[in-house]
Amino acid sequence: MRVRLVMLVALAVTAVVAATAAAAFGSTTSSKTFRVRLTGRAETPAGDRSGRGTAKITVKASGSVCWKFTIRKIDGKPSAAHIHKGKPGVAGAVVVPFGTAYKAAGCTKTTAAVAKAIMSSPRGYYVNVHNAKHPAGALRSQL
Repeated sequence: MRVRLVMLVALAVTAVVAATAAAAFGSTTSSKTFRVRLTGRAETPAGDRSGRGTAKITVKASGSVCWKFTIRKIDGKPSAAHIHKGKPGVAGAVVVPFGTAYKAAGCTKTTAAVAKAIMSSPRGYYVNVHNAKHPAGALRSQL
């Protein structure tokens, strides 16, 4: 019984030390998944007001970025999709292009620095889908 108590205390101390080390040296999260709702009203300048969709974006600290879009009621065929740097209401530069033509799902690579920046401050980035009628963006959501 006493040995069991000593082992439990040792495990608890180990867990506290590991948690403290992780907090001191930054997050140990190696990936982050964002599930977002895309709307034209969120786009800057205004996108497809009746358009809707969802996106699942997974960013890995190594630089891998995967996506899956489900688009409904968009006023034209999607032509491209990206992650941009920009706060709500701000149109920003593309930081992660999802290929040269629109694909509903796939994976790409970016730098570890960009991936970690997105993971640490997702509200400063957004994902959007473009089409011919809205070349600046038809649908958008902050991460």
